[in-house]
Amino acid sequence: MEVVVASSSVDAGIGCWELRTGAEQHRYKSCASPPHGLVCVGQRFLASSQLRVPSSSSGSILYWSWSKPQAEVKSFPAEPIKALAANREGTYIVGGGVSGEIYLWEVASGRQLRKWHAHYRAVNCLVFSDDDSLLISGSEDGSVKVWSLLMVFDDVRRKQADHLYEHNFSEHTLPVTDLVTGYGGCNAIIVSASEDRTCKVWSLSKGKLLRNIVFPSVIDAIALDPGEHVFYAGSRDGKIYIAALNAESTSNKKYGLHIINSLSNHSKVVTCLAYCASGNLLISGSEDGIIRVWDAKTHNIVRVFKHAKGPVNNILVVRQEVYFNSRPISQSSSRRHGSLVPPPLDKYENSTDEDVNVKTVISLQSTCRKSMDDSYLSSHVINNQIKELQQQGSSAAAEMEMERVKRDCRRSMQMVQQWKTMYENMHQFCVNELLDGDQAAISNGNPL
Repeated sequence: MEVVVASSSVDAGIGCWELRTGAEQHRYKSCASPPHGLVCVGQRFLASSQLRVPSSSSGSILYWSWSKPQAEVKSFPAEPIKALAANREGTYIVGGGVSGEIYLWEVASGRQLRKWHAHYRAVNCLVFSDDDSLLISGSEDGSVKVWSLLMVFDDVRRKQADHLYEHNFSEHTLPVTDLVTGYGGCNAIIVSASEDRTCKVWSLSKGKLLRNIVFPSVIDAIALDPGEHVFYAGSRDGKIYIAALNAESTSNKKYGLHIINSLSNHSKVVTCLAYCASGNLLISGSEDGIIRVWDAKTHNIVRVFKHAKGPVNNILVVRQEVYFNSRPISQSSSRRHGSLVPPPLDKYENSTDEDVNVKTVISLQSTCRKSMDDSYLSSHVINNQIKELQQQGSSAAAEMEMERVKRDCRRSMQMVQQWKTMYENMHQFCVNELLDGDQAAISNGNPL
């Protein structure tokens, strides 16, 4: 089952609707999120940054489990967080601060693993590459930066490098408003939107600008067609423009170069967009409080959702088959079934924890949803038991700590073996490619 999850900048909670039928599933209370401040973490729970007073020097991050309407966990970072992102497996949560700092937390423990100064002004948006190896950030300073997680976690390379980022795209002249990335990891494209009324297409492999598209109005939201032929741009004039991505496009008399069409039904600013590939549907949210579902092929509206109140500023499409059911949420049933929300996020980085680097590298290799959930639960329980035994002065705490270290060591050895296998496969592939090329040259009568 696929659901649409939406939040607002006012305290209107989080709405959740089944995409196929339009039925409202759940409504979660007490949420006032900034743009790009709502994320689904590993499909296990929702997280949202909170900026109730824009001028405030403090903020919070809240967690909601799927089974409870109230926020269960509240974290208080060192500064207000605007953008949030989580990797595919829900191992990490990354937050962009109003100062330009980026914070990276381990979800299972809540530990702050890394913090670095990324931009000169607030971080507006964050997105992971499809293989979770790269983090892309956009800022109020107009820059788009690409960060390698391997570099972020490698203390030796960090000290030797002149800068931490892989690429720094600074061609936007005004704040960046949204980012999307295509498929292909380090070979993918990035599309960025800005208040300078342009969307720019970047190549990660070449590190350069591929296409610059000027729009009639400021673009606040973008969504990428899965085939990467076009992208959709939500505008402050209430329209959703369709721009050519790969194909050559001549100048359109109505819109300009590369803009091939538009969708128009919102009465106010289009603030957020999401794409559902399985149904070929485009979902848009607006300041008018309406969420519209469009058939991407016919451009017809097939469904409409109404948020409780206020403007819609975040939309997620989540495939969820485990935690949703047709029964309404009640507090008694919530207590009976429990939840899987992790502990709060640490306010400061714990530099004395010796096994941080080991655990973070191991977490990058998590591929199985069930095993990841089991690992998270067991680790969380063990940590609590160790703390209790340490308070009691029991020697069993040291034994359990030793067992945890042994388990982490086994996982690290498995990870090394996986990387070794990947390297051998890649080496064999390159050798075969060279041999095939030589054989083709010989068959064509060309000297080597």
